[in-house]
Amino acid sequence: MTTSATPGQQSAGGGAGKPGQQDSGPGRPAGPAGRLLVLGAIAVVVTVAVAAAAFVVVRHRGVAAPRLSGIPAGVSPSLANEMLLTPLPHDQAPGFTLTDQAGRTMPLSALRGKVVVLQFMDPHCTDICPIVSQEFVDAYHKLGPAARNVAFIAINVNQYHASVADVAAYSRQEALNTIPGWHFFTGPVPALKTAWRDYNIAVQAPNPDADIVHTSALYFIDAQGREAFLASPMVDHTKKGTAYLPAKQVAQWATGIALIAHHLAAQAG
Repeated sequence: MTTSATPGQQSAGGGAGKPGQQDSGPGRPAGPAGRLLVLGAIAVVVTVAVAAAAFVVVRHRGVAAPRLSGIPAGVSPSLANEMLLTPLPHDQAPGFTLTDQAGRTMPLSALRGKVVVLQFMDPHCTDICPIVSQEFVDAYHKLGPAARNVAFIAINVNQYHASVADVAAYSRQEALNTIPGWHFFTGPVPALKTAWRDYNIAVQAPNPDADIVHTSALYFIDAQGREAFLASPMVDHTKKGTAYLPAKQVAQWATGIALIAHHLAAQAG
């Protein structure tokens, strides 16, 4: 699986990811919950009435854009902009019942009472997924004692590698199994496809040998099981096509994930 940066979201060095591969960016299709639309590489569209409550101006590569005031106070405007962080209207997160890397079949509701940080990953990915995995591990350590109130989870997007053994091997390889609250969920392909659809994750997998092309979106779900924030993981590429993200940005993302998760955990009391 490979990736491209969301339009306007590039590395600090200015290089863009390879075009036409992984959709990287937040968004939800318009639907019953009034979610945003994600089709291909996307940008977050936030509508704010001019006469409405105050918003702050975020500058990204010289372009000013409004940001809702719902961003946690500890997250700086520049970090929120880098993450394309968007407050969500606290609708109930779509439920699912899948099996994790330890063979435990469980519903999302089993994690109620914990903040859930949800990403969609390919266990055979060599592109953005290992980078997000490092950010998860680093964020877990940054959380300190609050980590016991946070679950880091992923849902498999590779229908050709959907066994428990596949997600278990990836979890070991990326040290995700060092996070006590880690769950890499997989299951029957119809159940996976339902989860992709419910969270508006576009997946293109034409055959077992092709790259898995999928939307990369990071959801923050509060302890009551409601969608609170959406972010867009990012990656860059070398001229040879190797995925990377500068260490500083990996650290910034880990800090942002930890700050948002800590904020939601504190709200839960």
